[in-house]
Amino acid sequence: MKEIDWANLSFGYMKTDYNVRINFRDGAWGELEVSSEEYLNLHMAATCLHYGQEAFEGLKAFRGKDGKVRIFRLEENAARLQSTCQGIMMAELPTERFKEAILKVVKLNERFIPPYETGASLYIRPLLIGTSAQVGVHPANEYMFVVFVTPVGPYFKGGFSTNPYVIIREFDRSAPLGTGIYKVGGNYAASLRANKKAHELGYSCEFYLDAKEKKYIDECGAANFFGIKDNTYITPKSTSILHLSQIRV
Repeated sequence: MKEIDWANLSFGYMKTDYNVRINFRDGAWGELEVSSEEYLNLHMAATCLHYGQEAFEGLKAFRGKDGKVRIFRLEENAARLQSTCQGIMMAELPTERFKEAILKVVKLNERFIPPYETGASLYIRPLLIGTSAQVGVHPANEYMFVVFVTPVGPYFKGGFSTNPYVIIREFDRSAPLGTGIYKVGGNYAASLRANKKAHELGYSCEFYLDAKEKKYIDECGAANFFGIKDNTYITPKSTSILHLSQIRV
């Protein structure tokens, strides 16, 4: 393997050895499959391509000072994926199958887990898509669950240092009672224009105001928002964003 400069990794994709996949067909989840292929074979009429039946997660594995590998909030990510499945009518993957896939893919790619205190981690990307071929707006009857991993550096170039943000009023990422409470790709597509504008203005990322009244900070483009007042965390009360106990990256 080419020597990796762990301390200077960007937040991006790097090919690793394996990914894992589980298919849902005939009303049941199949066996876990291991693949070294980076591409998926999809029908051109797959529901994920036309009607947005696509959900994903993002979590990380870290190597501790004791050499052990730890995965952050595994069960919570499984629960969030299940919530998204309920919201956009996808087959729910049980928590145990989710954990099976995550643990398997991390073990298979253990050599890509960065050393302790390098500031890097192994990013884990679970993806669930509707794969059955159909024309007509209704839920798929076949799904594919895929998990791949990639070593990454900090999401922001400066790491945990202060980053400049800007409030963008011209665009809304999601609406109250819409899909903003679910982790689906369309929510991220809706943020691209505002994020591009923020970068063009010289900022790291953008703040969104509530879509209804444009009075309150709803969230940041890359994360949930909270403030601190009188030693108390203040979080938005919103039906447009992921639950504040969850991460958006």
